[in-house]
Amino acid sequence: MSKKPIVAILYDFDATLSPTDMQAYGFIPRMGMTPEQFWGRTAEFSKATGCEKILSYLYTMIAVAKEKNIKVTRSFLNECGKNIQYYPGVTTWFRRINDYGESKGVRIEHYLVSSGNKEIVEGCSIAGEFKKMYGCEFIFDKKSGEAIWPKLAINYTQKTQYFFRISKGAYDTTDDDSVNQKTHGRRVDYQNIVYIGDGMTDVPSMLIVKNNGGRSIAVYPKGKEEKVQSLVDDERVNYCSIADYSSGKRLEKIMRLIIDSAAIRYAMDSFEGQAPSGD
Repeated sequence: MSKKPIVAILYDFDATLSPTDMQAYGFIPRMGMTPEQFWGRTAEFSKATGCEKILSYLYTMIAVAKEKNIKVTRSFLNECGKNIQYYPGVTTWFRRINDYGESKGVRIEHYLVSSGNKEIVEGCSIAGEFKKMYGCEFIFDKKSGEAIWPKLAINYTQKTQYFFRISKGAYDTTDDDSVNQKTHGRRVDYQNIVYIGDGMTDVPSMLIVKNNGGRSIAVYPKGKEEKVQSLVDDERVNYCSIADYSSGKRLEKIMRLIIDSAAIRYAMDSFEGQAPSGD
């Protein structure tokens, strides 16, 4: 066995890596609105039309911007991600976890799986830490550069497909054949997949990871334990932790143990089936 084992960490974004919705740091203020006004309008549109909630917020982003005579281009959305704030330790988390994995002979890969807007995340300071980022996207008009239609919408149940895509290495979201074909030998073993999320909208992903032998972690703001209590009580997650990604904190300790276990399994598998050596 020559290749290093891979541990793939899948992250939600809003209220998982960042304390609130990514739109609140740039997009919504530029529309001259409060988060309550923007999300209230999104909810009203969804209720009036029966439009799915994720599609409703994508529509509302374009509709509100048009009213304000603001062009929603890719560069505009990237700019809206520059002031995103994070929970403690996030900005150094990826390097620390990568280094620890390297010390144990384990390759760490980070993936974003979010119902938020990918173009906004692309402008944030941690965008380069992810091997792949999956989020809601727009199609942009070739002439004007403005957003005209949703390219990809990911709601809480659609997130689950990325567990299989990442395990198989079938990253292309337009490739349905590879993700659905039976696989002999996965790029990332199910038990080496970790999902980190914050609440009820992450439940399908948390369950599919947990029930297939991976590890699901629910994070919550300090003092808000009740936010994830039902997830623990209902055995929908393996672990819960304050959303503090700093060195030496509970979340890092849990992740180190997960990496340790992957390294141990890999070492044990290397001996399995070997002929007696006499040593």
